Amino acid sequence: MSKPTGAICNLDCEYCFFLSRRSSTKEIVVAFQGGEPTLMGIDFFRRTLELEAQYAAPGQRILNTLQTNATLIDDEWAAFLAENHFLVGVSIDGPRELHDRYRVDKGGKPTFERVIADLDALKRHDVEWNALVTLNAANGDRGREVYRFLRNELGASFIQLIPIVEHEEGERASARSISGAQYGRFLIDVFEEWARHDVGDVFVTMFDTALAHWMGMDQAGMCVHARTCGDAVALEHNGDLYSCDHYVDPEYMLGNITQGRTLLELVESPQQRTFGRAKEDTLPAYCRSCDVRFACNGGCPKDRFLTTPDGEPGLHYLCEGYQRFFRHVDEPMNVMTGLLRRGADATGLRDWYSAADAKRARNDPCSCGGGRKWKKCHGAPVAHDLIPSSAIKGQQAPLKREPPRESD
Repeated sequence: MSKPTGAICNLDCEYCFFLSRRSSTKEIVVAFQGGEPTLMGIDFFRRTLELEAQYAAPGQRILNTLQTNATLIDDEWAAFLAENHFLVGVSIDGPRELHDRYRVDKGGKPTFERVIADLDALKRHDVEWNALVTLNAANGDRGREVYRFLRNELGASFIQLIPIVEHEEGERASARSISGAQYGRFLIDVFEEWARHDVGDVFVTMFDTALAHWMGMDQAGMCVHARTCGDAVALEHNGDLYSCDHYVDPEYMLGNITQGRTLLELVESPQQRTFGRAKEDTLPAYCRSCDVRFACNGGCPKDRFLTTPDGEPGLHYLCEGYQRFFRHVDEPMNVMTGLLRRGADATGLRDWYSAADAKRARNDPCSCGGGRKWKKCHGAPVAHDLIPSSAIKGQQAPLKREPPRESD
């Protein structure tokens, strides 16, 4: 992760954690984040690409990704990103009223319309993009609505869901934070929609990660659910390298890449290897004996500030949500695992759900476990027409659109 602006950003999102404080030989992924990396301007990135080409080893592939709040992307930016095959992550928290609750600019003004306009620019230039959604107190109870908005109205086919957890003191989180119960419900609501309609067409990072664990790959997918960590380091704009972007503190500084030691040497240092193993080594006994530990792995250590039922410290704040979600998806994950191991397509999960739904009466409880009737919950009709982003502003009627192209 490269942070060319450090924590400097042009927005003032209320939940931004930056305000509070290993590369392979064959392929390198450079993830530009911040703050807001586009504040550096296009010329900075042009020079970066020149340096990548100059220093890349023979046969080495360098992939560039950019995480942006999408308020500064114009056609020049979009053309540059398309020409140089950047994968762009766009931060958007759902429909207007949910997005604008916390994602405001330095003057406190909403940013939704600017994000939609800039996303249109990316689409015009066929830039490959993902949606990154932070889950917080404002949108935490509206999983189906947020997911349908991303899929139907924005045409998102790659979605990352990031829970906001702000630790205040003791076992208390901020009012902006999503609760463990909300997080589990949100994931289940999205999964029930996705499993019925979108397996193979829409990719949700959390679901990919869960499936990898059910397939026995304990280090696959999201780092928060890997057995150990330590390979996702953070490089600051001045060359300082830290163990993780959530641990940019003096005790977690590995060194500075301008002062003699290479990036790889610092990543492979005893200090960093100890940091990575600590994720597993510090799990409380309650977690070690949990039936979903293989999928959860205790979550990110930065959010382990609760006490276990038997009084041991180190329980993850979202534990309740993890348990609810992973237990809920056990059967469908086993169905997909069976399909894949037989050489079949995981989209067969849709047929599995369809067969179960055919036996369900309209007034039966919904299979999501949320307490609503089937006909009023995940059994409600789903519109699949994709709406141009500009139509969200009421400027034109909805039109059908071809789904975005898949990544190469």
